[in-house]
Amino acid sequence: MTPRGTLGTLLVVGLVSGGCASTGAVPHPFPVPGGWSAPSSQPSHPTPADGYGIAGTALGLRGSPYRNGGSDPSGFDCSGFIWYVFAQHGVRVPRTVTEQFRSGVPVDLNALEAGDLVFFATDQGGEATHVGMAIGGDEFVHAPSSHGEVRVERLGSGYWGVRFVGARRIR
Repeated sequence: MTPRGTLGTLLVVGLVSGGCASTGAVPHPFPVPGGWSAPSSQPSHPTPADGYGIAGTALGLRGSPYRNGGSDPSGFDCSGFIWYVFAQHGVRVPRTVTEQFRSGVPVDLNALEAGDLVFFATDQGGEATHVGMAIGGDEFVHAPSSHGEVRVERLGSGYWGVRFVGARRIR
């Protein structure tokens, strides 16, 4: 084989073997809407200590793009982001903001822990229309449509503080 043929063969082999990362293959465990259930060896609910692990998973997704209806790292909407993060810990939560707001137990704003869900009314109706996850202090991580990516913001900011409608703890 000529040097040029060898180089071409190596290039083709490199491209084929390197394509695995971009094939869209999904790591396991990955939730499948309506068909996924937590393996029996995993807890069905997080313990208080799990809140930091769950929040850590959420923080690891910073920079993921926003996508309306999205529920995986290729693009998240706010409730899809929460749904995905909890699923990575074997915890099933509902898929929509409204259903998530009805889940778990209410938590006072002053008693928030990492991993608690925080809800906001982003329209005139006053109902919960947006969800994020408390990460500690005055901060939360979420998938907002504005600026288009998962990011951290302050609960007490001028925008979010006046729109806060409640918090829930999933256990």
